[in-house]
Amino acid sequence: MRTKINRVLHSMAFVLSLIMLAPILPILGVIKVKSAADVAKKWGDVTPGRAAFYESGAVGAGDDWQKNTEAASAQFKAAVSASNIDQLYKGGVKKAGAEKYNRKVKDVGSARFSQGVTAGITDYQNGVDPMLATIAGITLPARQPRGSEANLARVREVATALHKKRLALRAAGQ
Repeated sequence: MRTKINRVLHSMAFVLSLIMLAPILPILGVIKVKSAADVAKKWGDVTPGRAAFYESGAVGAGDDWQKNTEAASAQFKAAVSASNIDQLYKGGVKKAGAEKYNRKVKDVGSARFSQGVTAGITDYQNGVDPMLATIAGITLPARQPRGSEANLARVREVATALHKKRLALRAAGQ
């Protein structure tokens, strides 16, 4: 019993000494850190009101983004060619998990979906146009009876043409 009382007294003395030392802890090199819950709450309360700051910093930054991203192509290749990239990728997916994916779809994605589609109409049109033009330029051989290998050749011809077009567009930076 006496040992428990001694432990409690020592614990109380330790807490009291920390309280008394609190003003000089920064001088001693100890960093006082708020809890993750407090930091997250403040972030959630304050950050949504910062949309104007985001916009002023992000609008017009496309040139810098493009220049720096193109300059990082060798680093990108090295990163995605790393021997353990599959494990890193798998670990990132596992860390995020299905629960977060489902929660974000419900809480964020659904509300933004129609707005995103509307904002992306021109981009969609520009992306699909060269593919539709490629398909329109293919002359397929006549369809054969069901189950004929010749029908698979028709599919292969479309798939090959679209793949070549995609590679050509990517190589040209489009």
